[in-house]
Amino acid sequence: MNVQRRLLPNTAALAAFEAVARLGSFTAAARELDLTQGAVSRQINLLEEQFGRRLFDRDSRNVRLSPAGEIYAEAVRSALGQLRDAALGLMSNRHSGVLNLAILPTFGTRWLMPLIPDFVALHPDITINFATRIGRFDFARERLDAAIHHGMPDWPEADCTLLMRETVMPVVSPEFLATRAIVTPADISRLPLLHMATRPGAWSEWFEHQGLEAPTGPGMQFEQFGTVAQACMAGLGVALLPEILIAGELQRSQLVPAPGTPMQSRSAYYLVVPHDKRGHPAVASFRDWLLGQIGKEPAVLAW
Repeated sequence: MNVQRRLLPNTAALAAFEAVARLGSFTAAARELDLTQGAVSRQINLLEEQFGRRLFDRDSRNVRLSPAGEIYAEAVRSALGQLRDAALGLMSNRHSGVLNLAILPTFGTRWLMPLIPDFVALHPDITINFATRIGRFDFARERLDAAIHHGMPDWPEADCTLLMRETVMPVVSPEFLATRAIVTPADISRLPLLHMATRPGAWSEWFEHQGLEAPTGPGMQFEQFGTVAQACMAGLGVALLPEILIAGELQRSQLVPAPGTPMQSRSAYYLVVPHDKRGHPAVASFRDWLLGQIGKEPAVLAW
């Protein structure tokens, strides 16, 4: 067997290996693949003979990945996923292809999604697949082409295109405001503060901006801005929220500004594109369209 063939096992063997690794059972893998247990076992044996390495530790009751199998399983899972995505792209779109985009949950729902029909109308040959991600991740492992990210422009091995800055402001429900004496920003420090888990220093930064010392007491923690907004409307406390994400609530007077000066966050929204996706036609089309929606020229920072 030449080296190239040895390094490229057949996909049937890889599918059997991935199924057993994921399910932890030859029987369950055989059922999923519509094969006999013996056929799955033979495919695994072929792989082990081909590489000269044991991929599974077996006993009378259990089957589990060997240390070498653990490493190989991760790579096989990623490779099979890429093959599936490529096949889906070929079948669903014969021109510009597919864009796999990571979005922030609240920003994606409230700001981006209402605009997406325009992109679809302009680019009917591009299919966008959306995934929700918060914080950094491995583009290759997640099989994603680009991401809308909130933070600093320091994503390794990627271009960060500035989309927009963010202004945050303290808000409360009208009922909450009516039952409490809130006249100055200092009054807010004595009230229940609602915190975003992904922005632990936001309130401290805002109080510093007002020339005040931040309170040290605990407060409710939330993972998404939508949940914080709902908690604030329910009267649970004061929330520090981006104006762009609560425009509707402010217009409907479901939330009202609390005393204090709005503050521009140190972090901002960026379109992040890994270096190996710079030439992806669908990524380029989306980037140009997105900047057109924002109405600004690109400001790209590569890391």
